[in-house]
Amino acid sequence: MAGAAVGPGLPVMVRVVLADDQRIVRDGLVTLLGLLPGIDVVGAAADGGAALDLVAEHRPDVLLTDLRMPGVDGVEATERVRAEHPGTAVVVLTTYVDDEAVLPALRAGAAGWLSKDADAEAIGRALHAAAAGQATLDPAVLARLVAAAPVPAAAPPDGLTPREVEVLALIAEGLSNGQIARRLVVSEATVKTHVNHLFAKAGLRDRAQAVHYAYRHGLAGS
Repeated sequence: MAGAAVGPGLPVMVRVVLADDQRIVRDGLVTLLGLLPGIDVVGAAADGGAALDLVAEHRPDVLLTDLRMPGVDGVEATERVRAEHPGTAVVVLTTYVDDEAVLPALRAGAAGWLSKDADAEAIGRALHAAAAGQATLDPAVLARLVAAAPVPAAAPPDGLTPREVEVLALIAEGLSNGQIARRLVVSEATVKTHVNHLFAKAGLRDRAQAVHYAYRHGLAGS
């Protein structure tokens, strides 16, 4: 991602565009994010279409977007940003954790999902994680994904090896390659090789899709 360190010992600066059709929520988020270290709000939009324009103009590290908006909603905005601006990650905000748009947003490539009652620190962590290429799930949203997941398959799909399934399960926990390497006591290069192989076999584009794939096939926590 495009975020750059702002100085020795300081957090990586993450440039953010946010979108929410409710002005009071939008203004509140601008104020809230402005108080977080390492977060720079470069634009705020009232709908997905305006958010897409701001993303094209500013090329932020992350788009933080509401799911339910008139015109271009959060799901379509996510899909278009990931297709047109792959350097920008997307984190979606949900008012209700049982919102039916959560899973479509996940399939569209969102890297983070938070309910709107998440605290400032959780939002900040999600934005930094998304900018670093990691997936973040609000516990309540994670519970929804688990509830929607089918019974585990008898054998791993798409020819995944047991080790690739193990790596996939750790990705679904939100672990980075370095963290997976430490958990499995292998090199980070080995983990990267496993990730590349399982992505190729399963036709996955990014870690967000990998999380959805893991839950859809009952492989999370394997």
